[in-house]
Amino acid sequence: MPRLALYALVVCVLALAAAVTAFVQGSVLIGIVWILLVGLSSNMAWYYLRRRRAETPATERSA
Repeated sequence: MPRLALYALVVCVLALAAAVTAFVQGSVLIGIVWILLVGLSSNMAWYYLRRRRAETPATERSA
């Protein structure tokens, strides 16, 4: 897994935890901001994974 994809995935999980915490504490606006950050970071992780898959030949991935 590419390093940037791993970092983006970690940010995604942490932002999700922050969003849940914000909603539980009653701060809806801050929770929505965290949810938007979850979406952004998950898209970044997906992008870096797909880019790595496109760059490496199929024979290297299967080994």
